[in-house]
Amino acid sequence: MAVSEEFLNYVNDQFRELGEVTSRKMFGGAGIYFDGKFFALVANDELYMKVDDTNRPQFEKAGSHAFEPWEGQFMNGYWSVPPDVLEDPAKLAEWSQHPLSIAGKKATKKPKKKASKKRK
Repeated sequence: MAVSEEFLNYVNDQFRELGEVTSRKMFGGAGIYFDGKFFALVANDELYMKVDDTNRPQFEKAGSHAFEPWEGQFMNGYWSVPPDVLEDPAKLAEWSQHPLSIAGKKATKKPKKKASKKRK
């Protein structure tokens, strides 16, 4: 996993309609932050945004794919941003709204079912 400085600068510039984003290199890639919220990442010169069950269908319909930090290991919480969205700063800002709204929220876990007690 790597990120070129040139691509990272391009991504940061493309967010100009959203506002000033910051990036921080980590694990060979980079985290993208807006107003202190980590909502996207760059790896292998590709941009990924945070998703949940609400916006994942939008990404799937656009032909995006889940982030794969290692071969066969998918992080379904981040999906690739389609090239046409990345190339359009207004559209990128629009697509960023839901990832920003869920950034920093802890995933809710389904409550465990209690084991039923067997009667003797």
